[in-house]
Amino acid sequence: MKNYQSLPLIQEDIRNGAVTCVQLVEHHLNQIKTHNDLNVFLEVYEHEALDQAKIVDDKIKDGIAGKLAGLVVGIKDVLAYQDHGLQAGSKILDGFKSQFTGTAVQRLLDEDAIIIGRQNCDEFAMGSSNENSAFGPVKNGANPNRVPGGSSGGSAVAVQMDMCQVSLGTDTGGSVRQPAAFCGVIGLKPTYSRISRYGLAAYASSFDTIGTLSKSIDDAAITMEVMSGKDDYDSTVSHEEVPAYFSELGRDVSNYRVAFIEETLGEGLNPEIKAAVLKVLDLLRNDGISVEEGHFSMLDYLLPTYYILTTAEASSNLSRYDGVKYGYRSPNGDNLEKMYKLTRNEGFGEEVKRRIMLGTFVLSASYHDAFYTKAQKARRLIKESTEKLLSDHDFLVLPTTPTTAFELGSISDSLEMYLADLYTVQASVSGIPAISIPFGTDKDGLPIGVQIMSKHFTEDKLLAFSKYILELNR
Repeated sequence: MKNYQSLPLIQEDIRNGAVTCVQLVEHHLNQIKTHNDLNVFLEVYEHEALDQAKIVDDKIKDGIAGKLAGLVVGIKDVLAYQDHGLQAGSKILDGFKSQFTGTAVQRLLDEDAIIIGRQNCDEFAMGSSNENSAFGPVKNGANPNRVPGGSSGGSAVAVQMDMCQVSLGTDTGGSVRQPAAFCGVIGLKPTYSRISRYGLAAYASSFDTIGTLSKSIDDAAITMEVMSGKDDYDSTVSHEEVPAYFSELGRDVSNYRVAFIEETLGEGLNPEIKAAVLKVLDLLRNDGISVEEGHFSMLDYLLPTYYILTTAEASSNLSRYDGVKYGYRSPNGDNLEKMYKLTRNEGFGEEVKRRIMLGTFVLSASYHDAFYTKAQKARRLIKESTEKLLSDHDFLVLPTTPTTAFELGSISDSLEMYLADLYTVQASVSGIPAISIPFGTDKDGLPIGVQIMSKHFTEDKLLAFSKYILELNR
């Protein structure tokens, strides 16, 4: 079967009788089995997906199928799907099954998407390489000796290797965009609060955002349109009207103004990634788009601000995992206090424990004002500075990552690993939408991603502009 690049092409062939949903699921299941060594799926819903495909095929024949009929989706192992496992890549949730389905997943199901399985990820979405999972690292399909990026590495590789058409990932500081760049797929992080977080295992609640990994802008737009919007189960979700993202993809982009951030193109950036960003800017200039130099003086404050605030929120969110009601419980605790301590020490991985400890430290009475309060002030300044840049321009174009995919096990220093998020955390701290689009490969054949950011709740413009850039480069 051919590797379909978008849902509209799939649905066209379904209408023509060239393919059925059952055949699509069978194809993706074969891809999962063929590439089992990449360690992408933690659980495959083989029989359930085939049964659902038969139901959707019948609905298509009867003319009552939803708008996502024919879309096979994988979900990151932090999203709730009733009566299915949810472990957040962690031993601490050993054996846990979700008692309900999260809003984003349910809205896909309601429109006849088919869920094929749950995908490996860094433990509790904490990581930039997908090496922190309790179930072992995910390997990059472009080169199995390289990382896929994180934390949504399994979700990215699944799309990269055609194990599903679209994956749902989550992006707290770049966890959709960075693996998308490393794997040569499209990774969209919408505006914070655009999609309900109900049913998402929390890492840092004021940053966590559900996003998509896809082969095409079309599929990103279609799934965004279905998942977005108000939700009675999430008091933080936006009530902003949801645009018709897919039908807006053909909008005129000739009057848009673009800025690049000079500070992101300096020392430490892979020269081939820099060349890709500059090529995008040249393509835009040559097509008559206004491209100007922009400056962002707070680049050095992005990572400290992000890691202080997210670890603080993580230390609070992860306090619920204690071995009492569900998940892993240490067999060695002979009293309640010892059981708590041993369960958390044995159940959490090293990176998660590191972030819990750091978050507990910055929230402690002696250091709260020196670190947490100061980081909140810095977050406001970063947001204001970013919004000022976007007040004069429609889009910011910058690298997604400083390097292409690095070798498995090659980075042991946590601070060095955190630098992989350098260019993605700006959008996360500011809460704005951002997308990574594939733009060529380096000398080793590893994918390169270019990132585009825009104003709050302008995903319609961001998606249309991203599609325009990809078409310019054809």
